Amino acid sequence: MYRVLKPGGHFCVSDVVLQGELPDELVRDAEMYAGCVSGAIQKEDYLTIIKATGFKGTTIKKEKEISIPDEILANYLDEEGIKDYKSRELGIYSITVYAEK
Repeated sequence: MYRVLKPGGHFCVSDVVLQGELPDELVRDAEMYAGCVSGAIQKEDYLTIIKATGFKGTTIKKEKEISIPDEILANYLDEEGIKDYKSRELGIYSITVYAEK
């Protein structure tokens, strides 16, 4: 995006990011990958990459936490695994980021 934008141009994009680490059972699952969950990177890394590319004025316009219902988690984790998942400092977020060149 940086290469093709004119000076003063901007972008606005939505993506899924993480805060914390997903259990391995979710990371390795194709469905979670297709749903953009297991392939998501850490939120701070995401924003750092945007800034390191040269963009300025990076702001998060929207942020919504995504929760995975227990009945979905039960497809990947046993009861103890679900309890562990919920005890982690983990957040899955849909964010909309704006930045300028």
